[in-house]
Amino acid sequence: MAMKMFVAAIGLLGVVGLCSVMGVGAPAYANEAGVLVLEDFQSADQDGFPIDWQHENQRSQAKGRDAYKIQSQDGKKFLAAKDAGQRVKKRKIDWDPKVYPVLTWRWRLHKAPSGSEPIAALYASLDTDLMFIPVFTKYIWSAGKPEGTFVEGGMFSGSELVVQSGVLPVGEWVEERVNVYEDFKRIHKHEPAEKAWGISLFAGPGVEIDFGTVTVRSGKRGFGEPPFVEGHHGWGDATID
Repeated sequence: MAMKMFVAAIGLLGVVGLCSVMGVGAPAYANEAGVLVLEDFQSADQDGFPIDWQHENQRSQAKGRDAYKIQSQDGKKFLAAKDAGQRVKKRKIDWDPKVYPVLTWRWRLHKAPSGSEPIAALYASLDTDLMFIPVFTKYIWSAGKPEGTFVEGGMFSGSELVVQSGVLPVGEWVEERVNVYEDFKRIHKHEPAEKAWGISLFAGPGVEIDFGTVTVRSGKRGFGEPPFVEGHHGWGDATID
């Protein structure tokens, strides 16, 4: 798959530092310096549902537990989503987005029925509003909207940015990398909280897709650095008034 060189606009060089790893949902350090693992899907309950994750709607727990299950292939674990149509969320993550601004994740599409929109999404919630409702940016895999498309959110919906477009590739891992700290400031016009609220994952109705490890890292990424796996996305040509 051809490398897509969309580079997120980054105005701050993150600093590698020590942070305490405590409490439910605390990230782990990766082997690579300056990288925190927010989720690697190593722990599941007896039904295969990921530990420390919650359903978007407690009234639909049965459907959510059946739709999202941790699986393994070639010794690597991931979260498989099948006909979910709802979000799952992970809160209480010990992550300072100003120190670790670059969010990276992988996803692998298997099936997307006609009309699926969006196909899937990752929500990065870096703060809450005055009503303690999470303030998030939604990074989506869209069936029809071009990469770089930005849609401003409303009172009860987050802003969204298309980082992957179309129904291809199928059966291949695609890696995304975005600067959530700069995106948040650009959209919401203020600094996020010192500790992020959490992350959420969404797979559309009828969609079959896998979610891989989610990490955050310090510093910024620019041209001339080693390329990463298959996808490379950021703001690109997107503009915000």
